Amino acid sequence: MKASQSFLATLKEAPADAEVVSHKLMVRAGLIRKLSAGIYNYLPLGLKSIRKVENIIREEMNRAGAIELLMPMIQPAELWQETGRWEKMGPELLRIKDRHERDFLIQPTSEEVVTDLARNEIKSYKQLPVNFYQIQTKFRDERRPRFGIMRGREFSMKDAYSFDRDVEGMKQSYQMMFDAYTRIFKRMGLKFRAVTADNGAIGGSGSQEFHVIADTGEDAIVYCPNSEYAANLEAAESASVLVERGDATEAMQKIATPNQTSCADVAQFLNVSLEKTVKSLLFAVDQAEGPAKLFMLLIRGDHELNEIKASKIPGMAESRFATEAEIVRACNAPAGYLGPVGLSAEVTVVADHTVANMADFVCGANEAGHHLTGVNWVRDLAEPLVMDLRNAMVGDPSPDGKGSLDICRGIEVGHVFQLGTRYSEAMGCTYLDQQGKSQPMVMGCYGIGVTRLLGAAIEQGNDERGIVWPISMAPFEVVICPMNYDKSDGVKTTADQLHEQLMAAGIDVVLDDRGERPGAMFADWELIGVPFRVVVGDRGLADGLVEFKGRTDAESQNIPLAQIKDKVIAEVQKAKELMA
Repeated sequence: MKASQSFLATLKEAPADAEVVSHKLMVRAGLIRKLSAGIYNYLPLGLKSIRKVENIIREEMNRAGAIELLMPMIQPAELWQETGRWEKMGPELLRIKDRHERDFLIQPTSEEVVTDLARNEIKSYKQLPVNFYQIQTKFRDERRPRFGIMRGREFSMKDAYSFDRDVEGMKQSYQMMFDAYTRIFKRMGLKFRAVTADNGAIGGSGSQEFHVIADTGEDAIVYCPNSEYAANLEAAESASVLVERGDATEAMQKIATPNQTSCADVAQFLNVSLEKTVKSLLFAVDQAEGPAKLFMLLIRGDHELNEIKASKIPGMAESRFATEAEIVRACNAPAGYLGPVGLSAEVTVVADHTVANMADFVCGANEAGHHLTGVNWVRDLAEPLVMDLRNAMVGDPSPDGKGSLDICRGIEVGHVFQLGTRYSEAMGCTYLDQQGKSQPMVMGCYGIGVTRLLGAAIEQGNDERGIVWPISMAPFEVVICPMNYDKSDGVKTTADQLHEQLMAAGIDVVLDDRGERPGAMFADWELIGVPFRVVVGDRGLADGLVEFKGRTDAESQNIPLAQIKDKVIAEVQKAKELMA
């Protein structure tokens, strides 16, 4: 392709609302343009990269035995009402009505639609297993769209859905998709990690996320450098940092702590370490009748509560923070002075693993301006319900016993779920087994953020000059930059011939025939992030040479003109092989 036949729309400055590197560079490089909050036009170069991502995904989905179809963006509310998600999904679900006042939605995902398709088309065990996938536009009405396409409202996603006869079959399908995802992200040349994750609104029995590693990532990834253990912060297991509970060595005392309401303030006031304090958090769960059921969660003073883990406490799925009136009712004290000693039986006490192993600890006295010191389990209060409640921290023991945990940042680009029968039972999606008995199909679902991958790749690969693409995702693999293309017959002829030769060899090459000055030309293509550049000029041609440079190379190389075609082909092939 020649640049004059494409549409280059590079900018010197990023828009004022661009917060992250990927957003700034995608706008400056002419990949996207904002239409509305969280909604973007994809310009030709951006769409070219998207198509390359889609091609890799299709090849690996097909290789894994998945079958492509296409489901509508607009879905009827009745299907979502069958599963209860019409009511449960929040304002991110964009609900609309047609001219007949019938309820529809713009799909954020397609579990209901594909399950409806399966229940109508699949009748026998002989038709299973099957795995359908699509690459389709999705819409989630983000409250605060930001970071360009990283957290937009409209986006493209590959979603796949497997249907099996039983759990064992579903696990095999899940593993096939996990392996396919691993191949996809390797072929894209991305540094990534697969991590254990929470199932969230999708539901199911287990899931894993794929994260592109980037310092600007929104998600914290907890991992062990010495093993394969990795999980996002929401799902990372947090063992007790205390091997066992020590003996009580102090008497429990009530100490005046005026105006000291945080664990850090109390620890400083009492001249003890923060690790000796316990924070007490009161939650409420509304009941159909009568007062709310109350839970007190206990976390060591230097730890943070993980609300996803807290929601898994039996009876706490729909919890909220207790009101001031509920706090006073349960504890007879304001927030900041709450503690587990002397609570009424109506409050369920749940302690994190570390708190359960603490001795001689400090907590609120359930009296304004006072805390208790020297508190011990059994002697001063009953044993609590013990669960994992906190966020993992750097230095925590790895759950697999192979070292200590570390934390890095990541951008979620893929998620695989073991759904089980969550949707098939709700929607009557069954098949007849070998005995002629009706059984629910066992499902899995698997998503990849297609457009988000572009932003994630740029967050991982960029420098002061612009984008540093993996070759598999770059809009072009090679750019030919001729000096004085419109003035020198020798340069024009050589550049045109090389362009034709590389295209014939299957290289995705662009010839910049715009007649720009060298500085402006180089700056554009470095901003766009083309991996390799060939410069053709009269001075070099006089010696039979052209200039070759990789996007991240410090210096260019002078290559004999007779060898440049083979050099380019070899370098492109080498770059691709590194991602195989």
